[in-house]
Amino acid sequence: MSTTDTYKTIEEASPEVLFKEKNSKFYGYAFPISSEEEAKTHIERLKKEHFSARHWCYAWQLGTTKIQYRANDDGEPNNSAGMPIYGQIQSFDVTNILIVVVRYFGGIKLGVGGLISAYREGAKLALESSNIIEKTIDIHFNITFDYKNMNKVMRVIKEKNLNIISQKMEENCQIEISTRKKNAEMIFDIFTNLFEVEIKEF
Repeated sequence: MSTTDTYKTIEEASPEVLFKEKNSKFYGYAFPISSEEEAKTHIERLKKEHFSARHWCYAWQLGTTKIQYRANDDGEPNNSAGMPIYGQIQSFDVTNILIVVVRYFGGIKLGVGGLISAYREGAKLALESSNIIEKTIDIHFNITFDYKNMNKVMRVIKEKNLNIISQKMEENCQIEISTRKKNAEMIFDIFTNLFEVEIKEF
């Protein structure tokens, strides 16, 4: 992923999907997330919605250059649920995503192999029914300068088509900008070489 400046994620929550295996029901859901807290909120809500289910297994992944992830079997045999779900996140090459597969036990044991393929299938169906989109990896910079240098800073922003995230225009001005990762080094150099202008990445 480090050589590119785009990543794939899903646009919005997927519709509920259902996979059945030997009377057990597996409901799959995919959600776009930007934090672990957001993932917890979705999981808690599903636990309330499906309060009579047996297991709420999930996996999530966050980040583009530094990847964080978690996979949870929620009482199913070790690595029979969370990791197969996470495997689908990797296989579809998406990030900033949570997938939850809720299981209602149907009275017949599936065995570890059966569970792995059922949870994998539930996750796969949720991803297939999602709208997968490509986004750019953006680098954010903070530019500080005196008001008298405003014109030369704004000229670069305009010429290079940079996004202004926030700005504070006083005697000491501050502008937060963002640019695609592949252009970041060039943008950093331009501002570094401007007299009386300071740029920092954050």
